[in-house]
Amino acid sequence: MTLTLPTPVFDANASAGAFGDLPDWDLSDLYTAPDAPEFARDMDWLERACAEFAADYEGKLAGLDAAAMAECIQRYEAIETTAGRIMSYAGLRYYQNTTDAGCAKFLADAQDKITNFTTPLVFFSLEFNRIEDATYATVFADPAVARYKPVFDRMRAMKPHQLSDEMEKFLHDQSVVGAAAWNRLFDETTAGLEFTVQGEVLSLEATTTLLSDHDRAKREAAARELARVFGENIKLFARVHNTLAKEKEIEDRWRKMPTPQYGRHLANDVEPEVVEALRNAVVAAYPRLSHRYYALKARWLGLDKLQVWDRNAPLPAESPRPIQWDEARETVMSAYAAFAPEMAEIAAPFFDKGWIDAGVKPGKAPGAFAHPTVTTVHPYILLNYLGKPRDVMTLAHELGHGVHQVLAADQGELLASTPLTLAETASVFGEMLTFRKLLEGAKTPAERKTLLAGKVEDMINTVVRQIAFYDFECKLHAARAQGELTPDDINALWMSVQAESLGPVFEFMPGYETFWSYIPHFVHSPFYVYAYAFGDGLVNALYAAYADGLPGFEEKYFAMLRAGGSMHHKDLLAPFGLDATDPAFWDKGLSMIAGLIDELEALED
Repeated sequence: MTLTLPTPVFDANASAGAFGDLPDWDLSDLYTAPDAPEFARDMDWLERACAEFAADYEGKLAGLDAAAMAECIQRYEAIETTAGRIMSYAGLRYYQNTTDAGCAKFLADAQDKITNFTTPLVFFSLEFNRIEDATYATVFADPAVARYKPVFDRMRAMKPHQLSDEMEKFLHDQSVVGAAAWNRLFDETTAGLEFTVQGEVLSLEATTTLLSDHDRAKREAAARELARVFGENIKLFARVHNTLAKEKEIEDRWRKMPTPQYGRHLANDVEPEVVEALRNAVVAAYPRLSHRYYALKARWLGLDKLQVWDRNAPLPAESPRPIQWDEARETVMSAYAAFAPEMAEIAAPFFDKGWIDAGVKPGKAPGAFAHPTVTTVHPYILLNYLGKPRDVMTLAHELGHGVHQVLAADQGELLASTPLTLAETASVFGEMLTFRKLLEGAKTPAERKTLLAGKVEDMINTVVRQIAFYDFECKLHAARAQGELTPDDINALWMSVQAESLGPVFEFMPGYETFWSYIPHFVHSPFYVYAYAFGDGLVNALYAAYADGLPGFEEKYFAMLRAGGSMHHKDLLAPFGLDATDPAFWDKGLSMIAGLIDELEALED
């Protein structure tokens, strides 16, 4: 019941006015202020509700009939909703300014209280998993509770890995000074890093943004400064990764998890063999995807070898014109509306009602995310908008998440949350709609080439790069199980996957071996990253069905988003004639990327 947000990046020198009137969050739909009476009221209610729930149900779950079980689940869902609302507010305030001590304290205090309040509820999943299979089947066949069965089926998948009640309560209590504390240390460290590039002091976000600058000297300066600062902090980052990996290994061992990845697969409701098929398909495709594309890019840039600061370099023909916020909004909204007016209608309030925080500000969390908050409110989107073409695609991506979260909210708090493997579906589809809209409007071959190259790079970053990240994590956790890792050990693991995934056209500057250190997913959500590749492959296959004119596609698509977490991926994809358990499924998506590279090669002739 604690809030986990994607990790936060900011540029203290960026001017919001340079890109138009950028929106800020209005968090009053959650609470009007930290000292609002409603916040105190909900905190008091939550403490009582948790205690009363435990008193009423602990030791009694196996004896509940369907009607009593329905009431029990609804009370549990109400607790989840209130706890989620409190933590969403505290977390979003913190991510608006991670360097503000008051915001950090407010979040930590809220997390401490809610951890304490919810400790009596630890019994719920443990005791639920001890219900006899026959009893469980009988109760959940009743219409009063049948809709909740997918939630509890996933809960019962943890049954073989469940510890004693006392141990589970200990782990619950200890979490705030375990992984959560190391996560905060990582967040606060990365948010506070400063980089000096050509005399200008910048944040992490602003410095990484320079890696896609038109000026090659500036890109190189940024890359070398990133390496310098990461190198100065590498012992701390190595300590964070060593500790979290060891903590995970200990818990996995106690839970008898067969692999470090297995818990993530369970949480994602996806079979390990499906993920392995995805991973193997992508790695096998490296030569025809990333290796081939980057060789092309080297020719475009007039280089024999690419350096790491050339990976995301714009093409020579690209215009460095900054894109105004209103233009970005119009581009994305028109693409959404062209697909389905309903999609644009759902997206409109994000712009008009303070549901987006777009500006780059000191202390603000880096990157971008869409946080669903709770199903009784609405999602909030965080961006760090710097007027780049990729920022427009990021807006399309996060807005897709927002639309998905709005549509799934009708499922209720327990069923709305989508497994990570499907959580990227609407976001990547939103990007694809925006890309296709821009491609249709391309007026010259050079403009078309620029758009195609940008999309291919995004797809390589989503598929190839994330699978390389996944392989790095697999190697990291396997190595940590054998003993403490030095920074040099981790650096070597990182370089082993970088060379393989990017290809022979790359040279790697001294210091690039430390670039694993700032990637938040390794810290916040181990093995999360394959979900991006899963989502991209899935969307490529979906989009192919849409482009082929599958009857009723729009209705089927909205039904899939509305389902939230109430259905398995196999059932969600069946109406589209797709099956992710088929190894050939992944080749369809990878072939779409290869086809775009084919088109780029043809433009060379």
